[in-house]
Amino acid sequence: MTTALVLLLAYLLGSIPTGLIIGKIFFKTDIREHGSGNLGGTNTFRVLGKPAGLIVSLIDILKGTAAVLLVALPVFADVGIHPLILGAIAVIGHMYPVFAGFRGGKAVATSAGVLLGYNWLFFLILLGLFFLLLKLTKMVSLTSILLSLIAFLMAVGSHFLIRPDVPLILLISVLLVFIVYRHRANITRIRQGTEPKITWI
Repeated sequence: MTTALVLLLAYLLGSIPTGLIIGKIFFKTDIREHGSGNLGGTNTFRVLGKPAGLIVSLIDILKGTAAVLLVALPVFADVGIHPLILGAIAVIGHMYPVFAGFRGGKAVATSAGVLLGYNWLFFLILLGLFFLLLKLTKMVSLTSILLSLIAFLMAVGSHFLIRPDVPLILLISVLLVFIVYRHRANITRIRQGTEPKITWI
C-alpha cells in the first residue's frame, strides 16, 4: 500500500495543472483555448506574459523535484523505489494530468525538475546550455529537443568517465522519447520554417 501511495502521489504532483490554475485565477483565461493550447510554460509566456510564464515554469520544475524527493520523507523511506521512477511518473502526470482532462504540458520543465532533485549540478549545466541554445535558435521547442539529446550524451559520458549511473541513463532516455513525441507538431513546423521564434533573448 505504501508503494502504491507514493506512486500515486508522484503522479498527482505532476498532474497539478499550473498553467491552468494561474490562468483562471489571475487572468480569467483558460490557456488551453489560446496559443498552442498547451498547459506548459512556453504557452503561458505567449498567452499570459513573462511573469506568469516564469511562475508556471518554476512550479512545473518544482513538481518534478518534489516527486523525486518523496523518498526522503520518513513514511516512504523504506519503499525501495528509485527516486527517478517517481520522477518519470511525475512527468507522465504533467503530460497527462488527471486534473485537466489529461491535456498537459510537453514534459520539459518537469523533466528538468526531476534532474534538479536528483543531481543539481547536472541540472545547472543543462540550464546554462538551455539559455545558450535558446539564444542561438530563438525556438523553445528546438532548444528543448536539442537539450534532451545533450542530456542523454552527458549522462552516458558521466556514466563511463565519472560515476556509473544506469538509472539516470534510462530516465533521460525515457524523457528524450517523451519530449520528442510531445513536440511532433513543433518538429513539423520547424521543418516548414513556420515555428514561432522568441524575441526576448
